[in-house]
Amino acid sequence: MYIGLDVMGGDFAPDSILNGAILARKVLSSDDKIVLIGPRDIIEDKLNEFGADPSHFIIEHAPEVIEMGEQPTRAFTQKPKSSISKGFHLLKTGKIDSFASAGNTGAMLVGSIYSVNVVQGIIRPATTSVLPKENGGMGVLIDVGTNPDSKSDVLYQFGLLGSVYAEFVHGIKNPRVALLNIGEEEEKGNLTTHSAFRLMKDSPDFNFIGNVEGRDLFNHKADVIVCDGFTGNIVLKQAEAMYRMFKKRGFKDEFFDRMNYESYGGTPILGINGTVIIGHGISNDIATKNMILLSRDVHEAKLSARINDALDKYTQNKS
Repeated sequence: MYIGLDVMGGDFAPDSILNGAILARKVLSSDDKIVLIGPRDIIEDKLNEFGADPSHFIIEHAPEVIEMGEQPTRAFTQKPKSSISKGFHLLKTGKIDSFASAGNTGAMLVGSIYSVNVVQGIIRPATTSVLPKENGGMGVLIDVGTNPDSKSDVLYQFGLLGSVYAEFVHGIKNPRVALLNIGEEEEKGNLTTHSAFRLMKDSPDFNFIGNVEGRDLFNHKADVIVCDGFTGNIVLKQAEAMYRMFKKRGFKDEFFDRMNYESYGGTPILGINGTVIIGHGISNDIATKNMILLSRDVHEAKLSARINDALDKYTQNKS
């Protein structure tokens, strides 16, 4: 497969991105090609500086950069020669099979919607975060910031998207889907969670087990935890802060080591017709390597096609 990588995306680009690509090249098969998208002269000079052979990669010249603080829609449309815009053009035309970037998240979302489009029937695409579990397993939190305001029907679809992702990318059979709430009882929460619970409780589309609380994030009660993007982003940033705090104080523990964002690389945008991975803005070389490997795994899982299949069944169940 051809894995597209935005060389200019992220706080430490291009150095950390190219070093991550070099690390990933060592573990990928010879059939997997990394397509580096950015200014050709910078890419070639840096690869030579890092002792890597430029011929081991495919380079697509993109002289412009969408900066982290730019307005996403305007930047995407006004900078067609940027690494993000070029990446989506390559993805849309089938010249790459996946596209990953640690750059402007909004521009990545805009590019996904404008270029490869949302799966028909999906109300809003979503992003996820991995939740390490106390028993050594892992779970999925969805949504983590893409949709700060989510109505009950959107939360229902998050349950479906998260279930498909957990099963086919992370290998969790019949994932247990739960709704994040302030109590386990059905009547707890606000109007949105009440309505979402009623939609989910008899779902034929996924294995809904009810409400869970914040204290259940890291235990084994649920495999997929659904929430609106506002809540999910706060949870994600709090977990990152905890990890940094313990690391700064020299605390060493296997479980907390698994909270390190570097280990997961990024998140796919779920609900679009293509494989697009968003990395953390502070991605270093290890995180970039894992972002590339996640791109491969999501593409090989045929995730978009499986979501399309799930949406077909969802539509049939509604009718």
